[in-house]
Order: sequence, then C-alpha cells, then structure tokens
Amino acid sequence: MTRILVTGGAGCLGSNLIEHWLPQGHRILVLDNFATGKREVVPPTPGLEVREGHVADAGFVEKAFADFQPELVIHSAASYKDPNDWQEDARTNVLGSIEVVKAAERHGAKRLVNFQTVLSYGRPDVSPIPVTQPAAPFTSYGISKTAGEQYVLQSKVPAVSLRLANVTGPRLAIGPIPTFYKRLKAGQKCFCSDTARDFLDMSDFLAMMDLAIAPGGATGAFNVASGEAHFIKEIFELVAQHLGVDAGDVPVVPPAADDVPVVALDASETTRRFGWQARVGFHDTIRRQLAWYDRHGVSDIYSHLSSPKPAA
Repeated sequence: MTRILVTGGAGCLGSNLIEHWLPQGHRILVLDNFATGKREVVPPTPGLEVREGHVADAGFVEKAFADFQPELVIHSAASYKDPNDWQEDARTNVLGSIEVVKAAERHGAKRLVNFQTVLSYGRPDVSPIPVTQPAAPFTSYGISKTAGEQYVLQSKVPAVSLRLANVTGPRLAIGPIPTFYKRLKAGQKCFCSDTARDFLDMSDFLAMMDLAIAPGGATGAFNVASGEAHFIKEIFELVAQHLGVDAGDVPVVPPAADDVPVVALDASETTRRFGWQARVGFHDTIRRQLAWYDRHGVSDIYSHLSSPKPAA
C-alpha cells in the first residue's frame, strides 16, 4: 500500500489513475478546486479522500501534505480553460507547482510525477519532436506550464515530467473525437481543422505511469506518445464510419492563429530509459474511445468507482 497524492484528481487523467490504482490497495488523496474537474468522478470510496482547494493556496497544500504524508505525488492540476486569463494560468501552473514541489520536499515524498503539455514545444520545425527540442511556448497555457515544469525539475524530490500526447479514454469530453461523435449522432454539420495530432490510448498511458512511479526510476522530462501524427479528418472519417453516417465532404479549414499544424512526439528516449512504448495502434485507440461513448455517452462525469454499499 502506497500513499499517493493527486492534484487535479477529478480531471480526466487523474480520475483514470485513481480507478487504476485504488483497486491495488493504495490510499489516494485528491486535491482539486473543481474549476474543470468533476465531483462525480471522485465519489465516496474506501481508500479515497478528496479535499477541495487551490494548489496555489500554501496553507491548503501544506495541511494536506502534513495530514496525509504522501509517498508519491502526481501533479495533474492545470489551468487551461481561458486562454486570456493569464493570471489564473500563472497562479495554478506556476505558483501551484511551486507549492506542490516545496510541500513534497518538506514532507519527504519519494517521487514526483508532473504532466506537461506538448504546447511547451511551440511550433517546432521537426517531427516527431524529440524531448531535447528547446521549449518555445507561445500561449499562456504553454508558457505557464513550461515555467511550472522547470520548477518541478529543480525539485529535491526525484521528479519526472511527462510530455503527453492526446490521451484518449474514459471521460474524454473535449477535442475532435467527442465533438464529431456528438455532432454526427445529432445530425449536425462538422468541419475539420487542417491539423494532425499524436493520439495515445489510456491503457498505454497507465502502463507508463506504473513505470514512472517505480522507486529509483529515471528522472527528467520524457515524451509519452505513439510517435505518429494523424490528421483530424482521419478522426472524422473513423467516427462517421463507426456511426454509419454518410457525412459527405467535410470542410477542412486552415489551422487557427494559436494552433500548431502538426504534433507528433519522439518517445525513443522514454523507451530507452523505461522500456515503455505505445502498444495500441491508432485505429484501435479511436475504436476503443468510440465504444466507450456507445456505452456511457460523451460525458466527463461518469465514474467506474463503486460507492460503498449502505450498512444493512
């Protein structure tokens, strides 16, 4: 049994980690302000504690660490929903990261795992992007997350920062896959941006996380991705085929001014240091996501956790 503290645990990645680790007997403490996370995905469950608050609140973070004494810290909290709210991005992604790092140091955490956006790379002229590519963020989210990552990597606690591809899986409710699924099912029109992205199945992400938290593992920054870029129009066509919809010719529009045309990450260094590589292919990744939508709908509030049964 390991004590694991997860910031942003009510988000998509955090909640999937909880569902993965809780049945293994670990104790988990979630810190979340529910700005984007959902309470429904962290219901009352044995072994799971949830505290509401902001990671930039030094007193809140200190008390959580002092009470729980985590051995592992997963820093998944992030501000991203308003590209013009620079202050909140900096507060959460920079100051929040500092508070988490310092608390982890004070309370003797054994390992710290940070989640990083590929927007830290900006618009590189190489694909797939190696982990050695210099940072060149150009959005508030990317800039603040890049600064936060630098603080994490300065930590006295052994730290690893995972630069993640587009992870698909339960409760994915943003991005092209759920958007196309909802709109095509409702008979609505769609358009595709002329961009390509690297998609990773949740099972591959969880397998990497099991390696990332292992004692004595590698530290530093690592790409976690399939290494393949697939155009958004490919996603549209797979969704239409899955739903049995004849969507005709879909308009393809140029990338927005704040968008990146092509993103694929080179995870070869991750493979070398951890022995990890993506196992699920692109088509199966998308099919698994669509099958989840068939069962549960496009929802970010469905939980696979079991609530405790009431006493007889």
